[in-house]
Amino acid sequence: HFHLNSSTFVLTGVPGLEVYSLWLSIPFSSIYAMVFLGNCTVLHVIRTEPSLHQPMFYFLAMLSLTDLCMGLSTVHTVLGVLYGFLQEISLDFCIAQSYFIHGLSLMESSVLLAMAFDRYIAICNPLRYSSILTNDNIMKIGVAILCRSFSFISPAIIRLKFLNYCRPHILSHSFCLHQDLIRLACSDIRFNSIYALVLVIMNLLLDAVLILISYIMILHTVLAIASQEERMKSLQTCVSHICAVLVFYIPIIGLTMVHRFGKHLSPLVHVLMGNIYILFPPLMNPIIYSIKTHQIRRRVQRLFSLKTV
Repeated sequence: HFHLNSSTFVLTGVPGLEVYSLWLSIPFSSIYAMVFLGNCTVLHVIRTEPSLHQPMFYFLAMLSLTDLCMGLSTVHTVLGVLYGFLQEISLDFCIAQSYFIHGLSLMESSVLLAMAFDRYIAICNPLRYSSILTNDNIMKIGVAILCRSFSFISPAIIRLKFLNYCRPHILSHSFCLHQDLIRLACSDIRFNSIYALVLVIMNLLLDAVLILISYIMILHTVLAIASQEERMKSLQTCVSHICAVLVFYIPIIGLTMVHRFGKHLSPLVHVLMGNIYILFPPLMNPIIYSIKTHQIRRRVQRLFSLKTV
């Protein structure tokens, strides 16, 4: 039987450290400020610098936009809990937030795959690069990424509205996750559990495997290049992308492991992993790309030196 809930859920801050919430809000506020500043800077630089109007940077812009939205979808509840003006969240709002968090996660994974494809074509098939990755095709890839990310998760997220939540309405994070909500439900959650697992395998796992394959092929091509200098130059363009892939996948794997097997772990570990999962990639990506991509680094330096003069 379906039972519509109009109930509220309690958000969790940092367990055991509630007394220090206001102190903790300082690093969290700083991290969010850096997420917004970093990703807005990357987007601004790509938009205003004509030399960056090429496929690799269009994909980077998609990545920054995804990271920016991830920050926007969680900032109000995370800081709201720490500053103490937000304790509860309605079911509808919770469902909407989990839709954006999971959708944006799948989107980040898809964009990283598109970036791997871009590097693969650039290194393994350079002569056809501009004919394959036309602006038109990049637009199509962007639309496909959006549709793939947000349409597949809809059935599982919509179903959350019709579950019966009889366990204590206490969430384990200061934001809503699908796996957290189904843990509080007493209805039959088999569909959600199986669907979520299939989704992770079909999206995240498949993307990771395809990214790995593209790098094996890139490596194969690069090792066939005679000169050491050329090899290094080719691989240099991949370094920042490899870092971005690691920064995204390691927290996701960690959080999944903690949720599946870490029932006995301290709630602090859950909260820490949850926050790393939503904040680490958006914080690190602009830093990685600003350090490793000399076109962006030069432009960022010019941008900030203008402001300091």
